[in-house]
Amino acid sequence: MKISIIGVGRLGGALAIGLAKKGYKIENLAVRKKENAEIIAEFIEPKPEILSGSEFDKISSDIIFITTQDFEIEKAADNLAVNLPNKPFVFHTSGSLSSKILQNLKEKGCKVGSIHPLVSVSDAVFGAERFKDVYFCIEGDGEAVKIAQEIVENLGGKSFSIETKYKTLYHASAVTACGHLVALIDAAIEMLTKCGLEAKEAQKILLPLIKSTIENLFKQSAAEALTGTFARADVETFEKHLEVLRENLSPEVLELYLQLGNRSTHLAERQGASVENLEKIREKISLAKKNLK
Repeated sequence: MKISIIGVGRLGGALAIGLAKKGYKIENLAVRKKENAEIIAEFIEPKPEILSGSEFDKISSDIIFITTQDFEIEKAADNLAVNLPNKPFVFHTSGSLSSKILQNLKEKGCKVGSIHPLVSVSDAVFGAERFKDVYFCIEGDGEAVKIAQEIVENLGGKSFSIETKYKTLYHASAVTACGHLVALIDAAIEMLTKCGLEAKEAQKILLPLIKSTIENLFKQSAAEALTGTFARADVETFEKHLEVLRENLSPEVLELYLQLGNRSTHLAERQGASVENLEKIREKISLAKKNLK
């Protein structure tokens, strides 16, 4: 099938390269700034034609991906609806928006849907190699979903679907697991820098620990994978943590530790840790949070 991609950032570029490697013909890359598209086009044979944002009337592919930023998707869809010479399958790749935002295209006879890969793409070229075994959230028209499933399978990924009304909640989950994880690790790195280490060294030291935790989660539930102070319901160590965090870190980092600690007590309880000790920790967390205000 022939494909055009509108908006060639990191994800759009990764899809263009990845799909080309799987035998799809990438016909057009439609962008505002041609520099990025020209870089991506170097990795694709035959090279796609690079179009400007005002040349949507030249797009006649079987499948169109809109991979722009969320706030630009509706505008791109409206422009397509006015200029399309045929009735292709149209997908956007937003994690938080549903296929409803493509309603104008649906009214023109297009089959519409959304395809969102649950993978962190920080670079288009490297990202093209990361779709294997990744889960893609897909939703939309029945025929569009079937095509989406084929595309995901050809990329080596796995697909699942949710109800359209839950798309934003799904995305919040993804942000928590990915973006917030990075923010959490940054807080842990900050803690180690207070011990006299440079940030780069602290990150290097923590990464094997982080990796082992992720590996545990491939085999265990979250509760089973929990280790450390909260898993043991270790009240004394928790109190020491509180003291040293108050002395060395900002209230923001302390609050983060307390919020996650409270969640950890519930995981520990599922694994049979001392209910009495866990309750003591919760009381201390509650008191410490009040003192932050």
